[in-house]
Amino acid sequence: MPADQRRVLAELTEMLHAILGEFGTDVEITLDTTFRDDLGMESLDVVSLAGRLQARYGSAVNLAQFAAAFDLDSIRELRVGKLVEYISRSLDEQAPMEALSS
Repeated sequence: MPADQRRVLAELTEMLHAILGEFGTDVEITLDTTFRDDLGMESLDVVSLAGRLQARYGSAVNLAQFAAAFDLDSIRELRVGKLVEYISRSLDEQAPMEALSS
C-alpha cells in the first residue's frame, strides 16, 4: 500500500474510532473492513463521517459525491479500502490544481 494510503487509513481509522466510541475500539480497521457489517455504521454515523472528512480534507473529499457512484447493495458492502482509495486519489488530483493556482 502506498505511503499516502497508509496515512489516509490511519486518519480514517482515528475518525471512525471517534464516531463509533467504545464499539470502534474493539474492531481492527483494515482496508477490508466493511462499514455496515463490520463496523455497524448507521446513517447518522455516515453523516458524522462526512463532516469529519470535510473538516480534515476540505472540499477535495466529498463523501456524498463518492457514495452517489454506488447502488444500494454496493453501499451496504462498501469497504474502508474503497474510501481510502477515493480519498488518496482526490488528494492527488487536488495537489496539481493547488500548484497551478500558486
